[in-house]
Amino acid sequence: MAYLEKIQVYLKEQGWEYRYSEEDGCGSIDFDYRGVPYHIWEFDEGERGVETNLRHGGRQEEFYGDYETALIALMEEWKQN
Repeated sequence: MAYLEKIQVYLKEQGWEYRYSEEDGCGSIDFDYRGVPYHIWEFDEGERGVETNLRHGGRQEEFYGDYETALIALMEEWKQN
């Protein structure tokens, strides 16, 4: 089973190259967009979530719940700018 599946599908649809890995039942994705490196690190500390810099580039932020949908929405905003 691959983790962060919705995000992987989204990145493939956009034609964006990315690196995916898994460790301890959690997924990790690293990719560049317009020269800026981004990452999404999944964790499970009693509640599953991700740590990412998608919204602020250089600052980490955590998302919980339906985090894949929330992160895809953030990336969709990039295309509008």
